[in-house]
Amino acid sequence: MNKSELVAAIAEEAGLTKADAGKALDATVKSITNAMASGDSIAIIGFGTFAVGERAARTGRNPQTGKEMQIPAAKVPKFKPGKSLKDAVNG
Repeated sequence: MNKSELVAAIAEEAGLTKADAGKALDATVKSITNAMASGDSIAIIGFGTFAVGERAARTGRNPQTGKEMQIPAAKVPKFKPGKSLKDAVNG
C-alpha cells in the first residue's frame, strides 16, 4: 500500500474527503517526525510505540576495497508494535 492508497482507505474509513484525509495523514506524520527529532517517543495504545534509539560507533569494512573504516554513532528511529497490532497481523 502506498500513500495515495492509504489516504483513500483513511477517507473511506473515517468518512472524510481524500483531501482532508491527506491533510490528516501529513499532519500525523509531521507530528511524529517532529517529536522524534526532539528525542521524544510516541505511544499509540494498541498500535505501537515510536522511539529514538542510539547506535554506537563501530568499525566497518568497505565492501569494494575491504579497507576498514569508522562508522560514526547515530540516532535511529525504532518502532515497537503493540499487542493489538501483533494480534491483527497474526490472525
